[in-house]
Amino acid sequence: MPQFSIFDGHNDTLLRFYQNDDVSYSDFLRGMEGGHIDLPRARKGGLAGGFFAIWAPNLEDRIDPGSMPDTSKPYAPPAVEHEYALSVAQRMAADLFRIEAESGGQVKIARSADELQTCIETGVFAAILHIEGAEAIDADLNALEVFYQAGLRSLGIVWSRPTIFAHGVPIAFQSSPDIGPGLTAVGKRLVKRCNQLGIMIDLSHMNEAGFWDVAALSDAPLVATHSNAHALCPISRNLTDAQLDAIKASDGMVGLNFATSFLNEDGAWDSDRGLDIMVRHFDYLVERLGESRVGFGSDFDGARVPDALGDAAGLPRLTAALKAAGYDDALLHKMAHQNWLRVLRQTWQ
Repeated sequence: MPQFSIFDGHNDTLLRFYQNDDVSYSDFLRGMEGGHIDLPRARKGGLAGGFFAIWAPNLEDRIDPGSMPDTSKPYAPPAVEHEYALSVAQRMAADLFRIEAESGGQVKIARSADELQTCIETGVFAAILHIEGAEAIDADLNALEVFYQAGLRSLGIVWSRPTIFAHGVPIAFQSSPDIGPGLTAVGKRLVKRCNQLGIMIDLSHMNEAGFWDVAALSDAPLVATHSNAHALCPISRNLTDAQLDAIKASDGMVGLNFATSFLNEDGAWDSDRGLDIMVRHFDYLVERLGESRVGFGSDFDGARVPDALGDAAGLPRLTAALKAAGYDDALLHKMAHQNWLRVLRQTWQ
C-alpha cells in the first residue's frame, strides 16, 4: 500500500468522458487506457481523491494534453456562451454523480470537510465538484444556487478567457499575470455569494488585477488549486512572489501543478524531464508559504506531466523524490492531504 494518501487540487478527468466517445464514467471504475486517472491507478498510487473540474472547451478546440498551445505568444481563447457552458456542466456533473452511484460505495462526492476526512481515513475515493470558468453561472447567480445544492464546493471564476465576471489570464511564457482588467460588478457579487455559501474560490486562472480584487473582497483564505512559482518559470499562469505572500497572509494555500510548461524554467512542454523540476517548485512554495500552505494540484488529464511521473500510479515516485530531498513524513502527510483539509474547513460551511 502507498505510504501517503494524496488528495489532489485539480483534474480534468470529466473532460475525457465528454470529449471521447470510447471512454465513459464506468471506465473510470474498472480502469481505462490512456490518460492519468482511473480508480485502479488511483488505488495503486495512493490518490485518495481530488477536485473534479467541470470545464466547457471552446467548440473549435479539442484540448489534447499531448499537444498543448504554443506559449511563445499569448493563448487566450474567446469567451463561450452561457447556454452551451451550462449544458456541458450538467453533462459533466451527471457523469460524476453516475460514478458515485455505480461505485458500490467506492467513490463519494464530498460536500463537507468531515465527509472528506472520513473518506480519506476509510479508503473511499473522494471527489469534490469544481467548476473551472464560471460561464455556466448566470448574472443573477441562480445557477450558482442550484449547483451548490447539487454539491458544488469550489469555483474558478475564470479559465484563460473572459467571462461576465472577470478576465482569465492568457497563457504566455516570459509574461507576468498582469494582463487585462479585474472583476466586473457582477463578479464582485459572485465573490461575496461564494463566501456566504462557503464555496471555495480558485484563483489559478485569474489575472493579476482579478487576483487582487478577490483578495480585497473575500473573507476566505486565498487558494490556487493548480499553480506554480513565477520566479522559477515565468509563465503568466504562475504566481508572483507578491501573490504568494498574499496567499500566505490569508492562511490559504497552493496546489502544485504538474504541467511541464508551468514547471520547466524555459516554459517548454517537453515532458522528458526528471522529478527534480517538481521538487524545486515544492521547495520554493514551502519556503515562501510555509509547510501548512502547500499541496498537490496535478492537472491530471488536462496537461502533459513529466514522464518520470507518468500518471496517478506514479505518485509514490514523487513522494520518494521529496523524501530524498529532505521532506520528512510529517511534512509529506501535510502536503498530501492535511493542508487541503485545513483550508477547506476554514472555507466551507
